[in-house]
Amino acid sequence: MASPLESLQIQPRGALDARVRVPGSKSLTNRALLIAALASGESTLAGPLASDDTEVMRDALTALGAGLDTRGDPWAVSGTSGQLKAPDGPLYVRNSGTTARFLTAAACLAPGPVVIDGDTRMRERPIGQLVEALTSLGAGLAIQGQNGCPPVRIEGGGLPGGPGLIDGRQSSQFTSAVLLSAPYAAKDVELSFIEGELVSRPYVDSTLEIMRDFGADVGWVEDGDPKLGDQIRVRAGIPYRARPYAIEPDASSAAYPFCAAAIAGGSVSVDGIPPNSLQADFQLLGLLKQMGCEVVRHADRVEVRGPDGPLRSLGEVDMNAFPDAVLAYAVVALFADGPTRIKNVWNLRIKETDRLAALETELRKLGARADADRDSLYIQPGPLRGAEIDTYGDHRIAMAFSLVGLRVPGVVIRDPGCVSKTWPRYFDVFQAL
Repeated sequence: MASPLESLQIQPRGALDARVRVPGSKSLTNRALLIAALASGESTLAGPLASDDTEVMRDALTALGAGLDTRGDPWAVSGTSGQLKAPDGPLYVRNSGTTARFLTAAACLAPGPVVIDGDTRMRERPIGQLVEALTSLGAGLAIQGQNGCPPVRIEGGGLPGGPGLIDGRQSSQFTSAVLLSAPYAAKDVELSFIEGELVSRPYVDSTLEIMRDFGADVGWVEDGDPKLGDQIRVRAGIPYRARPYAIEPDASSAAYPFCAAAIAGGSVSVDGIPPNSLQADFQLLGLLKQMGCEVVRHADRVEVRGPDGPLRSLGEVDMNAFPDAVLAYAVVALFADGPTRIKNVWNLRIKETDRLAALETELRKLGARADADRDSLYIQPGPLRGAEIDTYGDHRIAMAFSLVGLRVPGVVIRDPGCVSKTWPRYFDVFQAL
């Protein structure tokens, strides 16, 4: 029998009536931390996410010369005016993809070499396409790991800039990484995409928005060479300016209470969501509405009300623009009135774990038919049963499969503490729904 620290059994419950606040956005917190560290002056970040992923970013930025005071809320960040220092040793980023990728580009601004390394899983997550893009902009980098994965050594000395080419088909974080440091390049950065493709574009649009909020001159090119397709231009010599900045609640985390209402019925509201948010995972709300849920946008919150009858299957759904919401949606699909195919989500295979393979395995444990191929997942609902869910050290797996236990007895989540990566108190909030 596993100890309570090793596993957590979920207790089914009836219709919900809850109002919650989710933590600050991880993606926005890590973007804002890096931007504030590069800016001149002191920025304050209100409502940031305190988690494993943001902790490693904070530690790395301190090693690169930024000043951080994170004892309260807001956090205070003293910027470097783009003049990072070479750290005393390698920057260890655990399994934080945003940290590894964003810092690989930022480290080009340091005066000397920087090595970025991570845990066993990070050493399996490819970074070669980012290295190739930075090399096309004149930077010096070398991958020291196997199969195009970390560790990576950045020679430093500056980012020359100019026209660059990036493969945007694997991860939007590669594109965001280049953009975030581009205001400090020697020349304007003009970034084009191989075959004109960019996965998860809404995340890049969020990057552009926060860059502009801190004073950068960046945007999609309207007068570029049509042969190159869509391009993004960042003006050099227009640095970030320190400012107070409020971090939105995390859309990826909000997916779980929203889906809880869809599965269990009743109503769940998430506070603090601005009506004009660009966070990609809020697109999940449109899917839940099509399945029969009611989505109500109040001035200060968003409410999801479960349907009166069964959830409607949507058949085939393309979630390329918001892949982090796939795990929660896949679990909702267990309770639909027909099969679901989630397509165009190949990049789930290079996340904290191979999420397509993990979903296939764990959904089958619960009694459903689940089949994953290279870039999609087919789910056929069936009579569901309890099971012990392996989480693979992946916070999103733990959160998603906890939702099944709202309706199905006997669901046990192994290693529930892995949620500390982005939402340390997730299970406290979940148990209180």
